[in-house]
Amino acid sequence: MMTTDTQRPRPGAAILRTALRRNIGAMIAGTVLMGLYQAAETAFPIALGLIVEHTMQDRSLGSLGVSIGSLAVIITTVSLSWRFGMRVLQKANTTEAHRWRVQVAACGLQPVARDVDGLKSGEILTIATEDADQTADIIEVVPLLVSSLVAVVVAAVALSLADIRLGLLVIVGTVGILSILAVMSKRIGSSTQEQQAKVARAGAKVADLIIGLRPLHGFGGNHAAFGSYRRVSTDAKRQAITVARVNGAYAGTALALNAVLAAAVSLTAGWLAFEGRISIGELVMAVGLAQFIMEPLKMFSEMPKYVMIARASAERMALVLSAPPVTVPGPERPAPGGDLEVDGVRHGTLRGLKFTVAAGEFVAIAPYQPRAAADLVAVLAVNAAPPAYEGVVRLGGQELADLSVEAVREHMLVNPYDAEIFGGTLRTNIDPSGSSRTLPEAVEASMLTDVVALHRDGLDYAVRDRGANLSGGQRQRLSLARALAADTDVLVLHNPTTAVDAVTEQLIARNIAKLRRGRTTLVITSSPALLDAADRVLVLDEGVITAEDTHRNLLAGDEEYCLAVAR
Repeated sequence: MMTTDTQRPRPGAAILRTALRRNIGAMIAGTVLMGLYQAAETAFPIALGLIVEHTMQDRSLGSLGVSIGSLAVIITTVSLSWRFGMRVLQKANTTEAHRWRVQVAACGLQPVARDVDGLKSGEILTIATEDADQTADIIEVVPLLVSSLVAVVVAAVALSLADIRLGLLVIVGTVGILSILAVMSKRIGSSTQEQQAKVARAGAKVADLIIGLRPLHGFGGNHAAFGSYRRVSTDAKRQAITVARVNGAYAGTALALNAVLAAAVSLTAGWLAFEGRISIGELVMAVGLAQFIMEPLKMFSEMPKYVMIARASAERMALVLSAPPVTVPGPERPAPGGDLEVDGVRHGTLRGLKFTVAAGEFVAIAPYQPRAAADLVAVLAVNAAPPAYEGVVRLGGQELADLSVEAVREHMLVNPYDAEIFGGTLRTNIDPSGSSRTLPEAVEASMLTDVVALHRDGLDYAVRDRGANLSGGQRQRLSLARALAADTDVLVLHNPTTAVDAVTEQLIARNIAKLRRGRTTLVITSSPALLDAADRVLVLDEGVITAEDTHRNLLAGDEEYCLAVAR
């Protein structure tokens, strides 16, 4: 069931506020340390000016020793404050990015939970990685902004003590630079948001291509598919170039304006020294500050850009996190070992479908139209939420609308015909949690034993991503073994043996019936072996049940059924 936190709307600004609020302690510590770093670094040219001033007046080794000691303290402060300040901020940044990645992934992994407005898995992946990281950058941006402001203020105060005109020049110049760059940063934010959207679409296209690579090769459609991806990727590339140009213009403008301000301070200080209004030591300090202030000014001027990028990424995350729930799940739980009832369901090609599988019964459904089977699987797997269809589905006497998604999936496992195989081992694919008590029985029932025996590592044999090093039949049996090892109260299998030979299929059918004896099992298939192993067969034609009997009786008395399932 979804938590209150994930149900609450989260626009981009609210996401940034949440990130800042959760890391306030780390940000305060980081701001203090980074402010100390900037203050110490700005104090370096001030100390040099004072050294020149007093050394020239006193001309004593003692004053020189004190000055050198002061510089050593300043340098040590600069080094340590930067090191520990960035350590605190980067740890908080990394932790916050992890939190948002997990939260976005939680929404993406349960597509029925939220209406994500047509976002594909590839797009959600980009949001959960790049956008989460860029949003978390706000944790570093704010302390660095404040610490840069400290450096500018210290420099302005020090210059004002020498001559008020120098201090005012720094303050007015800084305000002017920020005003210009604030306007430019808005363009960066909008361009970055558009770029992220196009990169996400390219990622979604890649994900689709990888999933459909085998069938694409089968009918020769891979070149057209790659051409489609090339167009999407080229569009993303053009937008990336646009963003790079905008960023380049921003960085160039900031550097030029900072250099102009530094030059103006140096020239003004030189003129004042020439006029005799400031001393040589104050001139050295002013020229030094004009050089040192370039770094905090550069950092200070870049902050609006990073704020806009973080805001744009937060808005992208809000597309997922603020999406309204498709349905509000109920608090009930089904009775253990209960039956499965489909009552008047209308969804897709289903036209008022009605049937019941009693507790402990093994029932097969023979669909004449593959689309009807897919629609039924979508309803039972809760990929189509109760509001998306008419009618009622009951599990253990409780309507699905009254149950949480977690409770449904805990009591009823729906194994699709195209179940994913993950990188890892045979064992981790069959029993991901490592808690199955029926793993050996599941391996034997699915006839995966020959695959295990074929490799020296047995169940620890390494499986590549999507089962690339397994045949189609081996992948299907591995998926079936995983479904059987889960040992749920209700098991729904959709075409579990289409990629295996007839002899193996016959053995699997018998093994499933034996292993699942006394447990509720529904198999949606046209396999004669599985249909024969079932207690009874329901014929699904044009979205409704048109016949019901044992497989052999239907073969003997229904010619259409015989043509549909006989091989």
